[in-house]
Amino acid sequence: MIVSIDHLVLTVKDINKTVDFYCNILGMKYEEFKLSKDFNTRKCIKFGKQKINLHEYDNLIIPGAKLPRPGTADICFISEIDILEWKNIFIKNSINIEYGPTDQVGADGKLRSIYVRDPDENLIEIANKVN
Repeated sequence: MIVSIDHLVLTVKDINKTVDFYCNILGMKYEEFKLSKDFNTRKCIKFGKQKINLHEYDNLIIPGAKLPRPGTADICFISEIDILEWKNIFIKNSINIEYGPTDQVGADGKLRSIYVRDPDENLIEIANKVN
């Protein structure tokens, strides 16, 4: 039985812009790692017990998705920071708010969400759990 997600992969145009958004705006941590079977340095961003591996569109890693493209992801992140504070963070950093704040339903119940786009135009939902 599947119990959790360990990581997912985002295909990106520019790793530096992606890292800037996810680390400096969303507060994630950047890491590099190597697999014992090759000499390539791989890149990821981490938060909680999860990570997002970053694959550059013009330098894809094998094995990988069949049709990898920047801008095709739709991801929801759960945050302890209040949605109205996120709204202020996005406004302060000139990040367009696509939608919200609004009520949604997540995997574990009700959410209060706000939507923005990352540098590759992936739809990013930031949500608070609602009791």
